[in-house]
Amino acid sequence: MHRLIPILVLLLGLSTSACASREFEATSISLHDRIGPGDTYENIRLLGTLRLTPTEIDGLRLCGLSGLAWDEDASLLYAISDRGVLFHLQPAFDDRGYLAGVRTVAGYPLRDAAGKPLRPLFADAEGLAIRRGDNKIQGDTELLVSFEVKPRVVRYSTTGRWRSEEPLIATLRNPHNYRNSNQALEAVTIDPRWGILTGSETSLRNDPAGLIRIFAADGRFWLYPLGKAPNSALVAMEALPGGGLLTLERAFVSPLQPLVISLRRTEPFASGKSGKPALLRVTDIAIFDSGRGWLLDNFEGLTRQRGQRFFMISDDNCNGWQATLLVYFEVPSITAESVPR
Repeated sequence: MHRLIPILVLLLGLSTSACASREFEATSISLHDRIGPGDTYENIRLLGTLRLTPTEIDGLRLCGLSGLAWDEDASLLYAISDRGVLFHLQPAFDDRGYLAGVRTVAGYPLRDAAGKPLRPLFADAEGLAIRRGDNKIQGDTELLVSFEVKPRVVRYSTTGRWRSEEPLIATLRNPHNYRNSNQALEAVTIDPRWGILTGSETSLRNDPAGLIRIFAADGRFWLYPLGKAPNSALVAMEALPGGGLLTLERAFVSPLQPLVISLRRTEPFASGKSGKPALLRVTDIAIFDSGRGWLLDNFEGLTRQRGQRFFMISDDNCNGWQATLLVYFEVPSITAESVPR
C-alpha cells in the first residue's frame, strides 16, 4: 500500500465523491492515446483495461485492491484489499480474447483464528498467491496472503477463513527489520521448485538501498535489484512456468512528478545454500511512465491467468482522487507451458 494521489488520475474525471458506494460499473478505457487493445508496447501486448467503480459487495467496500490470484478451476479472479477483504470477480472476454467486462461475485472479510474479521492493525493484506487453483478439482483451492504492519503469511480458504499461519524466519517476523511498517511483506508467490517466496516492498533496514531479499521458507534468499526509476519499490511478483519471476515495481516520488510502473523479469533462481545469496539478473519487460502519456495509478497486484496472459490491478487507497484499474496483457516471450497453481 502506498498513500499516493497521481495527478494524472484527474484525467479520468473522478471527484472526491467517487468513493461513495454506487452501482458497480466496469468501463473500458485506454491507458494511452496511441496504444490500445491488441497493440504491442515494448515486450508486452495490451489486451484491455477496465476502470472499476467503487461499490459494496455483500456489504464490503470494493476499494484498495492490492493483490490478485487467478483460479482456473473456478474461472474466478480473487482480489484482496488492504482493509482485509477478499473479493471474487469474474472477468468477461470478447471474441478476440480481450478483456471486455467483469462481474462482481462475492466479498468476504479475512478472519482470524477465532473466526472474527481481522482488526485494522492486522488487516493490511498486500500479497496474494494461490494453491491448487489449476488441478481440475473443485473446492480444494487455498490462498496465501502476505501482510504489512504485522508481517506474516497466512493460509486462507477462498471464503476468507483462517487455516494456519506459515512459518517465517525471525528476520521477517520482526517488524523492526523493515524500513517502515508500511514496507513489509508486499509480495508473495509460490514457485514450483522453491515453494513460498516472499519479498518486502523496500530493502530491509540494514540492507543496501535498492536490493530486495526474496526469501524462501527455509531461509535461503536471493538478491533482487530494483529498477532505475527513482524510489522504485517491489509491489508484486508472480512465479513463471519456466522458472524465475515476473515482477511489478512502482516508483512514486510526489504527485507532481511522473509515476513509473515497471514490469520486469528475473532469471530462474539458482540453487544455493542458505546464507549464500546470488544476485539475480533482472530484465525490463515494459516501463510505463506517466510523463510519457500513460494514464497510470498505484498498480500493486499481479497474477498469471494462463499461458502468457496476466492481470494487474491498481490500489486506489479507497480515495476518490484515484482509480481501480484492471489491466489484461500478454507477455509473448514467456513459455506458455502450464504449471499447477
